[in-house]
Amino acid sequence: MTPDEYIQLKAFARVDGAMLSLFWIGSFACYVGGLSHQPLGLAALFLAVASLFFIAKRLQNFRDYGREGIISFMRAWAYVILSFFYAGLLFALAQYIYFAYLDHGYVFSVIERTMEMPEFNDMMAQYGMGDMAGQMMDEFRRISPIDFALHGLTTNITFGIILGMPIAALLKTSVKIGKQ
Repeated sequence: MTPDEYIQLKAFARVDGAMLSLFWIGSFACYVGGLSHQPLGLAALFLAVASLFFIAKRLQNFRDYGREGIISFMRAWAYVILSFFYAGLLFALAQYIYFAYLDHGYVFSVIERTMEMPEFNDMMAQYGMGDMAGQMMDEFRRISPIDFALHGLTTNITFGIILGMPIAALLKTSVKIGKQ
């Protein structure tokens, strides 16, 4: 890959990563809203799954227009990884802002209320983890907003590495295709 091709790859990945982050931020917002309004939880799941199809479509666009219809597996995989990295950075920033300035303990209080329900305690007791719920909440309380954001970033990069393989394998080409 020449330096110009690398610059082109990064430029496309940055733009597409920024758009991908909007899917993830929307999914996170729906997840938080879904804690009190269950249909939003379904929307969160839909947006998370749709983001995979979105990045595949954007990779196809990069292949057809940026690479003139030809892209190797490694270049396609690098594109997906970089897109997930850039999206992960913006998503981590959004998570940090949410947990540091907007949440005020809402997510933890919903989790805590769920863990205090008799059904939850019965289920935990059945699996022999009755005292584990309290320990989990103590650990949750110790996590700072930056820790959540960094955990989200590393998780998203890992998903990009893993999910990028099948996406790149499906969209790689060695023969020119696309719009002529």
